[in-house]
Amino acid sequence: MQLQKKQIILQIFSLLPKKPLQQQQQQKMWPLSTSVVYLPCLAAFLLTALSSAYGYGDSGATCSGIVPLRYRNDKISITDFGGVGDGRTVNTKAFRAAIYRIQHLRRRGGTVLYIPPGVFLTESFSLTSHMTLFLARGAVIKAVQDTWNWPLIDPLPSYGRGRELPGARYMSFIHGDGLRDVVITGQNGTIDGQGEVWWNMWRSRTLKFTRPNLIEFKNSKEIIISNVIFQNSPFWNIHPVYCSDVVIHHVTILAPQDSPNTDGIDPDSSNNVCIEDSYISTGDDLVAIKSGWDEYGIAFARPSSNITIRRITGSSPYAGIAIGSETSGGIKNIVAEHISLSNMGIGVNIKTNIGRGEYIKNIKISNVYVENAKYGIKIAGDTGDHPDAYYNPNALPIVKGIHINNVWGVNVQNAGSIQGLKGSPFTGICLSEINLHGSLNSYRTWKCSDVIGTSLKVSPWPCSELRTTGGSSSCSSTF
Repeated sequence: MQLQKKQIILQIFSLLPKKPLQQQQQQKMWPLSTSVVYLPCLAAFLLTALSSAYGYGDSGATCSGIVPLRYRNDKISITDFGGVGDGRTVNTKAFRAAIYRIQHLRRRGGTVLYIPPGVFLTESFSLTSHMTLFLARGAVIKAVQDTWNWPLIDPLPSYGRGRELPGARYMSFIHGDGLRDVVITGQNGTIDGQGEVWWNMWRSRTLKFTRPNLIEFKNSKEIIISNVIFQNSPFWNIHPVYCSDVVIHHVTILAPQDSPNTDGIDPDSSNNVCIEDSYISTGDDLVAIKSGWDEYGIAFARPSSNITIRRITGSSPYAGIAIGSETSGGIKNIVAEHISLSNMGIGVNIKTNIGRGEYIKNIKISNVYVENAKYGIKIAGDTGDHPDAYYNPNALPIVKGIHINNVWGVNVQNAGSIQGLKGSPFTGICLSEINLHGSLNSYRTWKCSDVIGTSLKVSPWPCSELRTTGGSSSCSSTF
């Protein structure tokens, strides 16, 4: 029976469009194509079928109800404000005028800003509360490539400086600060960051400040992002930071696999976040949970908590589900389940470092399928750089209560690595029902140090620190 289930999984996973995606990834930037519109639907179908084949959990569960979707009577179009979707006209004034109107007229229930089919070139702009940015099918909001006039904003206090360089940072392409009740949605229209100019500046070391994210919400709540294609971000794609009550679902996020630091979704010092039913293929971690950087994150003291990640499909040379490495505000109460990954660097990666302090705790990851990966699971205490020389090397993070269950891997070169810290060993590590199959040239072993935990039904056989003990029943009962 188990063999039949695995065969079903392999057959279903073959439905993913690996070859066309790989061919498109070889291009400098993702081309605008309606062929990617179906990917979130295919991903949702795939993950539901995978869960049925496994027989694990409720694959149809959703957390998207944490933010109610409000109906807005008032509707305006970007063309009402002089917007021209010819791919050449710069529409910055039109976007800013439309959003100014929404902000100051304050229609009851908020306003929909409609973007019709066409390519609307624009500089960066900020949203306002109680609005919906709605992209019709065939609508594209595209960033200009003029980096000289790109606005600068202060560094995040939990980072103390720009993530890449000291000092200020470039504002995200679409920005929101101190907002409430904002929706970005549509009929799978596209937001294109045209990031290649920024990637090349990074490669040539000519950046003056940290690159802009594609979308960033800061100090905001009741945010919904759905049914939009995000592509070619200069830096991280979707970055909710210091936010609460955020739903991101049914999105497609695309960037070439050699594009630097193009993380998919990075909840950062945020709580009550729901990420579901999406396809992500980028040059860095698909989903990475963060909470501040060394002494700045410790002082700011805002954790990431109560985050659910469910039914995500994708590929990346880095990690599928990541925690860290910026973890200095603490990270707790994370659930990731029904994840399907192919052509990965690492399936699941929990990463921190000395100087980070605080904690990573109560993490539950289950029902993960990984195909073609360098590592299945990696938990490390020596990952990531530091903002400056003033971090405290004695600020050691506490990593405990990590439960990883029901992971199936095909062609995984290295089963797993769990490397704790000598002064702060990782404890309460629980691995159960894990099968990571390698190729003939793979190293199907586990490497462990400074870790205490248990395991149950793990193949290949785990390291001695995680060998099955009398506590294995408590390990399996956590799911």
